[in-house]
Amino acid sequence: MTKTITKRSILSMLVAGVLSTQSWAVLADTITNNVYSEKGLAGTLTQEQIDDQNYKAKIEFGWNNRRILIDETLQLNDQGMPIKLSLQGRSAFGSTIDESFSYNKGIAQWKSVNESGIKADATLDFYIPANNHFALDNAIMRYVLKNNKYELDVYPQGKMLIEKMKTITLGEQTVHLLVTSGLSLTPNFAWYDDDGNYFAQSWGPMYVLRDGYTKTQFEQLEAIQKQAEQQHLENLAKKLTHDVPNLLIEHVAVFDGEQKKLLNNRDVLIQNGKIVEIAKHINQQNGVVSINGKGKTLLPGLWDMHGHLSKENGILNIANGVTSVRDMGNEHDNIMEIEALFNANQVLGSRVYRAGFMDKYSENSAGLSVKSLEEALDTVDFFADNGYVQVKLYSSIDPSWVKPISERAHSRGLRLSGHVPAFMTAEQAIANGYDEIQHINMLFLNFLAGEEVDTRTQKRFSLMGEQASGLSLDSPEMNAFVKLLSDKKIVVDPTVSTFRSLLMSEDQKVNPEFAAIAEHMPIAFTRGLKGAEMHVDEQFKLSYQKSGEAMQKMLKKLYDAGVPMVPGTDNIAGFTLIRELELYVDAGIPAADVLNMATLDSAKLMGVAHQTGSITKGKVADLVLVDGNPLNDITALQKMSLVIKGQQAFKPAEIYQAIGVKPFTTSPALK
Repeated sequence: MTKTITKRSILSMLVAGVLSTQSWAVLADTITNNVYSEKGLAGTLTQEQIDDQNYKAKIEFGWNNRRILIDETLQLNDQGMPIKLSLQGRSAFGSTIDESFSYNKGIAQWKSVNESGIKADATLDFYIPANNHFALDNAIMRYVLKNNKYELDVYPQGKMLIEKMKTITLGEQTVHLLVTSGLSLTPNFAWYDDDGNYFAQSWGPMYVLRDGYTKTQFEQLEAIQKQAEQQHLENLAKKLTHDVPNLLIEHVAVFDGEQKKLLNNRDVLIQNGKIVEIAKHINQQNGVVSINGKGKTLLPGLWDMHGHLSKENGILNIANGVTSVRDMGNEHDNIMEIEALFNANQVLGSRVYRAGFMDKYSENSAGLSVKSLEEALDTVDFFADNGYVQVKLYSSIDPSWVKPISERAHSRGLRLSGHVPAFMTAEQAIANGYDEIQHINMLFLNFLAGEEVDTRTQKRFSLMGEQASGLSLDSPEMNAFVKLLSDKKIVVDPTVSTFRSLLMSEDQKVNPEFAAIAEHMPIAFTRGLKGAEMHVDEQFKLSYQKSGEAMQKMLKKLYDAGVPMVPGTDNIAGFTLIRELELYVDAGIPAADVLNMATLDSAKLMGVAHQTGSITKGKVADLVLVDGNPLNDITALQKMSLVIKGQQAFKPAEIYQAIGVKPFTTSPALK
């Protein structure tokens, strides 16, 4: 997966909180917005006005084997507020959407496959659905502007905040750039017309634009949107960054990655972004900020070895102590901009190591898609010429291309990794030059799919859920495969937490991968954690749960066999990495080894262990101060009190408060 997208995340970013400043105006009878991916038209968002109080909408689009289909009906009262709402359809991975809201005689009620609620309320508020919605957003916008009210109480709970950023004329149409916040981890920037209808939005490699308008016109809007987003992120960075050229951390337990143990009661001196001394006692000098580290553990900054970076999610990595990220597939200009901004500390974010992404063009391809082997080899050269560390292949790559691609990559000093292409086994991929395999499901598919199953489709997920638990991990064939991985030092990037989210999440329950942090998160984010990601037939539900457990057993088998592993996320930045490390420990891997995987081992794989990855004199001061001892309790990683990236320090508690998250612990004063 180049990017794990939950059942509500993409349209939440496209249309959630779509509020606008506009007149109280009547909607056009039918409004159509087109959704575009890098391949062209990906679907539509359509709204039809039945009369002054009734609307219908259809949300229908897809990307990379995901398909969202939702029918929405909405009834308003005389004041333009929703009194009846219905959302029915399916999510990106096929799970059922069936959600409703009603308000009658002072009683608000809501229900979905994942939750229900009721509230006696003499004053009607707006309901924010757990699932994607379109007509309701437009209704909210009309109400906001008619009443000049830019802060709304919402059901089930919380507040929605709206701010108008920019107004321009596009042809004969006036459109407004609006930012909404308060419900999710990041604010939502989008464009709306004078009548309050969602008009356009840029979102990563995808975008939305009103039917009848051109790509050139969209690019004009996109430039303004990105500038506004950039300013917002730069303002946050200025507010949340503490310059600490000279810092002394006293009486702290230091994790020694080389010895895989704690050095208790040490002082650590940092000057100009470098570790200059580690000793039992260091005299404090003038101009040096001192922190008491008693009861805390100092760790190297963590690595996410399967990230998909954006300017927006850098702040989540820093808050969770992730100071280095290997980006596993991005658009070139985008990742270069992100890297420059992070390096200059204009925007909060990690150090960046770039893996180039490539797929063969097909109905199911993703990201940068090539159409010939010659083009693929030229793309390898492009990555090598532009400072990438490796090449990642995706599921539509022609198996016959793998060997020549690997030979070209290796000749240019690049590693080769990725999904195992459809109609190819993992063993064949290794024989043809793979150095690393992304995602733990690819190891199981070596036996479950073989050369016969088209794993470009969602079969690469459903086969895992239905059959992985029945696959013997102690068979001669499996033992020989794992020995092959070990003998050839094939690195595995499991992203096991993300696959557990996909396979094991259930209706009516909070996703177990995030249950421990759910109560700390903004309300819309928390609600998005509820429910199944995939549609699972009743006969397979137990199998899906047991397949999640099988992944844990596979982790331990790989570790026992000496297969190198690096932890990554491919999901929500920062938070998912902490959970990934917890799962490794839960699988029976010693915490010290797990911490090394996320620090020194990852730095070694990227060829930078001489300058980072451990707490060693002379290395860059990328460090994390944690309350407690993660070697005894790995969940202590959630209680990060300070994150240091060179000469800058960040207080996770401050960051969390700025983005609507309840802090997990306090941060020290920096004076």
